Amino acid sequence: MDGKRRPGPGPGVPPKRARGGLWDEDEPCQPSQFEEELALMEEMEAEHRLQEQEEELLQPGLDGAVDGQFSPMAIDARWLRPTPPPLDPRTEPLIFQQLEIDHYVGPAQPPPGAPQPSRGPMPVLRAFGVTDEGVSVCCHIHGFAPYFYTPAPPGFGPEHLGDLQRELNAAISRDQRGGKELTGPAVLSVELCSRESMFGYQGHGPSPFLRITLALPRLMAPARRLLEQGIRVAGLGTPSFAPYEANVDFEIRFMVDTDIVGCNWLELPAEKYVLRLEGKATLCQLEADVLWSDIVSHPPEGQWQRIAPLRVLSFDIECAGRKGIFPEPERDPVIQICSLGLRWGEPEPFLRLALTLRPCAPILGAKVQSYEREEELLQAWSTFIRTMDPDVITGYNIQNFDLPYLISRAQTLKVHTFPFLGRVSGLRSNIRDSSFQSKQTGRRDSKVVSMVGRVQMDMLQVLLREYKLRSYTLNAVSFHFLGEQKEDVQHSIITDLQNGNDQTRRRLAVYCLKDAFLPLRLLERLMVLVNAMEMARVTGVPLGYLLSRGQQVKVVSQLLRQAMREGLLMPVIKTEGGEDYTGATVIEPLKGYYDVPIATLDFSSLYPSIMMAHNLCYTTLLRPGAAQKLGLTEDQFIKTPTGDEFVKTSVRKGLLPQILENLLSARKRAKAELAKETDPLRRQVLDGRQLALKVSANSVYGFTGAQVGKLPCLEISQSVTGFGRQMIEKTKQLVESKYTVENGYGAHAKVVYGDTDSVMCRFGVSSVAEAMALGREAADWVSGHFPPPIRLEFEKVYFPYLLISKKRYAGLLFSSRPDAHDRMDCKGLEAVRRDNCPLVANLVTASLRRLLIDRDPAGAVAHAQDVISDLLCNRIDISQLVITKELTRAAADYAGKQAHVELAERMRKRDPGSAPSLGDRVPYVIIGAAKGVAAYMKSEDPLFVLEHSLPIDTQYYLEQQLAKPLLRIFEPILGEGRAEAVLLRGDHTRCKTVLTGKVGGLLAFAKRHSCCIGCRTVLGHQGEPRAPGPHPPPGSSIAEVPGPRPTSWQCHPDGPWPLGGGSRFQAPPRGSWAPRPGSSPGSFLPHTCSLVLLSPGTFRSRDGQRVGKGQG
Repeated sequence: MDGKRRPGPGPGVPPKRARGGLWDEDEPCQPSQFEEELALMEEMEAEHRLQEQEEELLQPGLDGAVDGQFSPMAIDARWLRPTPPPLDPRTEPLIFQQLEIDHYVGPAQPPPGAPQPSRGPMPVLRAFGVTDEGVSVCCHIHGFAPYFYTPAPPGFGPEHLGDLQRELNAAISRDQRGGKELTGPAVLSVELCSRESMFGYQGHGPSPFLRITLALPRLMAPARRLLEQGIRVAGLGTPSFAPYEANVDFEIRFMVDTDIVGCNWLELPAEKYVLRLEGKATLCQLEADVLWSDIVSHPPEGQWQRIAPLRVLSFDIECAGRKGIFPEPERDPVIQICSLGLRWGEPEPFLRLALTLRPCAPILGAKVQSYEREEELLQAWSTFIRTMDPDVITGYNIQNFDLPYLISRAQTLKVHTFPFLGRVSGLRSNIRDSSFQSKQTGRRDSKVVSMVGRVQMDMLQVLLREYKLRSYTLNAVSFHFLGEQKEDVQHSIITDLQNGNDQTRRRLAVYCLKDAFLPLRLLERLMVLVNAMEMARVTGVPLGYLLSRGQQVKVVSQLLRQAMREGLLMPVIKTEGGEDYTGATVIEPLKGYYDVPIATLDFSSLYPSIMMAHNLCYTTLLRPGAAQKLGLTEDQFIKTPTGDEFVKTSVRKGLLPQILENLLSARKRAKAELAKETDPLRRQVLDGRQLALKVSANSVYGFTGAQVGKLPCLEISQSVTGFGRQMIEKTKQLVESKYTVENGYGAHAKVVYGDTDSVMCRFGVSSVAEAMALGREAADWVSGHFPPPIRLEFEKVYFPYLLISKKRYAGLLFSSRPDAHDRMDCKGLEAVRRDNCPLVANLVTASLRRLLIDRDPAGAVAHAQDVISDLLCNRIDISQLVITKELTRAAADYAGKQAHVELAERMRKRDPGSAPSLGDRVPYVIIGAAKGVAAYMKSEDPLFVLEHSLPIDTQYYLEQQLAKPLLRIFEPILGEGRAEAVLLRGDHTRCKTVLTGKVGGLLAFAKRHSCCIGCRTVLGHQGEPRAPGPHPPPGSSIAEVPGPRPTSWQCHPDGPWPLGGGSRFQAPPRGSWAPRPGSSPGSFLPHTCSLVLLSPGTFRSRDGQRVGKGQG
């Protein structure tokens, strides 16, 4: 699509002319680039229809839609799914790609020939998907019941099974007294089997376990709790039972047992399923019932890697809010809903629809439908969703704003048929609060709108998880990733546009369409859907889990699959946090500026390689003293650098090493296929697959080290980092001992820095080519000293190289060609960090470019001095001074006062609707204040600063933002003392613009009031004096006032004339009194002209002349 874009209007296009506070619609307006793109899409579609000799078919709207149906507008036939081809279940299989798997509890409807259940409601799994033809499918899967394991107590035999089942049934019935769903037995069966715990090497093989099958998934938690407390068994007392795999989700349990992975293709064989022709429970075109054991799952390889023609819908809404108040669904109407639909694999959206409140002028390339009542607008969009039937719904912040707002607004207007947006007939879409917390992201509060059968992929949530950006506004991320921006419509004029005419509402509709189009472009450009599908396939979890759940469920799924093949069980471990362990090694850096090539050697997949090389796993872990008890010899187990012991592969190969080997070998195959593949869509799938395999392999180590997780194991995680530290130290010793003058090399090699999985080596050569050759040679030589698959690889050369401190360095990176650098690489510096303002990043980047690329230290210093001078003289744009920090927890949970937290609280008091919430990044600037005021009191919203013309604290930005980053860069070059003198002191710092602020001192307690400029009487909201005085009553003249006359004509009864910036007042009639020019209060002149107050003390006369204070 990029190649089809036409250039937008150039800089010479005149802006719209202001008129009456809005704009002049009579003046012709140049179409925006997005409007041209919409027109191009329409033109291409018309050509395509003409080539295929198709006639546009129009069909009436959905039956039963009353208010808000698509009438008189007809539904374009292209918006509908294709008609399902004839399908005979007796002779033809049903094959589809499943996107979502969930379950419900209801009456069993197994296909004919399947065992008929003799109990009440049972769990039924439901798989939603799409066929190759684009037909939607819902498959009801019957007969699968939840279960878990527990070790059989000593002396337990087959004769105890019935007794345990009766006692557990009775205990659950008492515990679940009043439960509506439970009408039959809670425990369906208790069976004896042979299994083995995966945690710790026991040496004796399988042992007796009990498999307990329950009627409903929700009974797992009470059954597990009751067994842990103890159940009476005849002849055995009241033993306690430890649960195994009792904390596994019902859907994951089913997918593991049937070898189904996320988004793979399922086949219902002929004669094994039944199509529902009547009594359908969903809106899907095909609905089938099948027994769980009859499903055929195709692994995502070869032809089964393809992606069905999914329907993706992106939408955006606009609300007519009140001035300065964030829209509230109880009061503010929805005025437009714009939607774009895409069939996956096609280059352009096939659907572009704008639903508007009140008439809207036509938009070339989009369908516009207008409604007079908001209720009709909402009902029309709800009907449209069920008609178009999307598989994936996307947008920007739809999870926390658009969808909840629409549902709440429909509830306020009593549009009772609106909130049925999912695929299950009669099932309402509800809003619930959700909270997600992790070490990486902190805590994020959000909302979840249920939409069963459709995958929600909010692009804001995707970007928050996957990318570290300064700003997450749609405009900012679109410019960052796409080079595009939103249409030029300020949020403050949306209500004015709506209240204008059909042309202003057209402008708003184009704006809304663009806001729906940009998330769709981001979804494609970042390969979000493809990557998510491949991650679901690799890890074996449903697609919806990737956004709603954390990392651990993905490793659990893989672990369960491998364990099931070997008869191993995962225990349920209660975790409350644990002791920390020593992390990776960082070799002390030899700081400085290196004008010689520095070769970087990197361990490939270090942590996974360590786990595979040393067989580190739950299943191979030896408890203290276990090696002696089991009679293991020294060549049968290893002792790690941290003192932990694991058996070698000759005794047992661990589960984790097997999982890692499978992942890495699959990635190698995917990369090989990617290198040969030419089809663009298939290349996207393969690239997404190899990335998912890499991420999945690296997450296995993190799973073992998560102290609050499903299965933490400190012995594994600390052993991995222990081996890593040992390997880095050994690599340093090997390189420095081999590459010496005595061994025939030109200089002594020196490892100047090492970090986790890489070492930076100075070989003493002057050219990049020589450094590359020695780097490759050293990598191969060092790799021979470690067990496979551990391998050290040559990665890159830095030349020149600026090493500042641990985790902070920069240099020109050469990876393939020695004669041209790939890029300037920065790690840990402010150029790539987002906790400083953009001014810091830009200045650091510009300085590094002058130092490393231009080799011009004097130019770098001069540029830094110029920027500092501009800062102190207030010549820097405020956008360069905005600092953003994430609100990770509530204000009370922070140990000290934080600038962004205090600002969020102040913004909440101003307008709760628009205030930042947990998980948001809060932008702020530091404003000027009295001396000694803490920084957290000086933080302010940038928009608020612009609106109120507040001064910036430039000294804070110099001392707290710029000084340290600049000194870190220039001290290795200029020297410690000289760098500070040159950069932070000197002529360029002597000229300053000093502005006063209201924050701090006595002004912090001042409040602004309108008052008379003569007598200084404080006026009320309507201009009336607050205190009694000689103010004439309404309708009287100044001469009629008994006693002392009013001291200023502002208090004249022909007013009121409240004072304030930009307000207007009626001037006193001729013959009344006004202050004498240049006189003190109390001296008057007869008033002879009308004045308009522009700001306190500034006026404009009748002839438009501006007169200052004391004039006129």
